[in-house]
Amino acid sequence: MEDSHIPLNKWVLAFHLICSSKKGISALQLQRNLGLGSYRTAWFLAHRIRHAFKKNPTQPTLFGIVEVDETYVGGKPRRSMSTSKKAPIGRGTKKVPVIALVQRNGNVIAKPIARVTGKNLKGAIREQVQKESRIVTDEFKSYIGIGKEFDGGQGTVRHGMLEYARGADHVNTAESYFALLKRGIIGAFHHVSKRHLHRYCDEFSFRWDNRRIDDGERTIEAIKKVEGKRLMCKEPA
Repeated sequence: MEDSHIPLNKWVLAFHLICSSKKGISALQLQRNLGLGSYRTAWFLAHRIRHAFKKNPTQPTLFGIVEVDETYVGGKPRRSMSTSKKAPIGRGTKKVPVIALVQRNGNVIAKPIARVTGKNLKGAIREQVQKESRIVTDEFKSYIGIGKEFDGGQGTVRHGMLEYARGADHVNTAESYFALLKRGIIGAFHHVSKRHLHRYCDEFSFRWDNRRIDDGERTIEAIKKVEGKRLMCKEPA
């Protein structure tokens, strides 16, 4: 907010609108609601607020039962005009992969990754999850062996066999997070570029982490996170 030409009351209202919108709010809607002079101003304001939501953990923060899953974010694949084959879905598409690590009844860390490989998936788990935890994944082969590195081991559900829970082991919470993220992108933003996807992940993760408090309290928590963070207009990424 430093050196901003936008009045402080509009900044606070923008924080409240973003924090209280379960599926997010578009820059165009922010422009209308706040009476801003241009779409560009609203767009950059929204990105500055998303930048405030960014987490900067210096050590693993997730513990207990941690669900890990990945999804692909992007538009609906189109059927090629030169072939009758359906466009691929999931792995094999040109969409951007996103990994989510969700602490059962706790917080989430979600971010885009370059490729869905064992190195990237296991690296994210090692970076974010404490050693005494239990890791729960689906049967994707890139997760094989990660349980040996954690005291709680690894639980696996076999979606290919139509198994969605095995006792306390499931990734339904992670899939719930992905459902919110995708509904927000489709319904409010319509399209999110690969360059800025990480900011939308930060936004939805912040609301997820603070889902048990009311909109006013969530807005206060968001404003507190501004300290020490600055996003320049020439560096929106």
